[in-house]
Amino acid sequence: MSETTAPAFDTVRIGVVSISDRASAGIYEDKGVPALKDWLTRAVLNPVNWETRLIPDDLEAIRAALCELVDDVGCDLVLTTGGTGPALRDVTPEATLAVAHKVMPGFGEQMRSISLNFVPTAILSRQVAVIRGKTLIINLPGQPKSIAETLEGLSVRHPGHPGHLRGRALLHRPDRRTVLRDRSGGLQGVQAENSSSTETRVTHILRQLRQPAHFIICL
Repeated sequence: MSETTAPAFDTVRIGVVSISDRASAGIYEDKGVPALKDWLTRAVLNPVNWETRLIPDDLEAIRAALCELVDDVGCDLVLTTGGTGPALRDVTPEATLAVAHKVMPGFGEQMRSISLNFVPTAILSRQVAVIRGKTLIINLPGQPKSIAETLEGLSVRHPGHPGHLRGRALLHRPDRRTVLRDRSGGLQGVQAENSSSTETRVTHILRQLRQPAHFIICL
C-alpha cells in the first residue's frame, strides 16, 4: 500500500521552548520557535497541539517552564533551543538536568558529533537530553540551521523488527517510504525502499516511555 493512503493518527502535544534574554525582551525577533515548528511541521503527519514558550536565560524560569510543559500540560515531547554554550548566562543544560528523572547522555554526545561536521565550535556546546516522567526533553542549538542539522542527524535509522513500529503516530520524511499494514488493515509500520524496517533513536525511547507509542519516527 503506498504512503499516499492517509491513516488517522492521534493528536500529539509538542512543547517548543526558545531561551534567549534578548528575544524574550523584544530586542530582536525570536527565530528558535519558528525553526523548531518549521522542521517538525514538515516531518510530523499527526495533528499537533503546539505549546510554545519564549523565556530568558534564567535557570529558575527554564526549570519552571519544563516542569509545566511535562507535569501540567502533558507534552509528549519537549524541545528547547538556545542557552547551551559556555557563557555565564547559558544555563539551559543545568535547568534541564535539574528536572530530570533520567539522563540520556548519548544524545548530547551524538548532537555534538553531528554539529562538528558543520562547525568546529560545536565542541563548546553542552546540550543534554533527559526523561521526566514519560516525556523526552532535548536541548537543541540556537541557530535555525543548526537546529535542522541536529534533528536530521538524530533521526538516523537503526534496524528494527516491523513489530517494533506499532503505534498511533508517524513522524517521517516523505521520500521513498511505504506504509505497511497488517492483515486486519491496521498500521504496522513504515519501511524505506530497499531497506529493512527501521525506527530512530528518538522513537525507540518514546516507544518505551509511552505504551502504545505515540510516535513512530522514520527519517
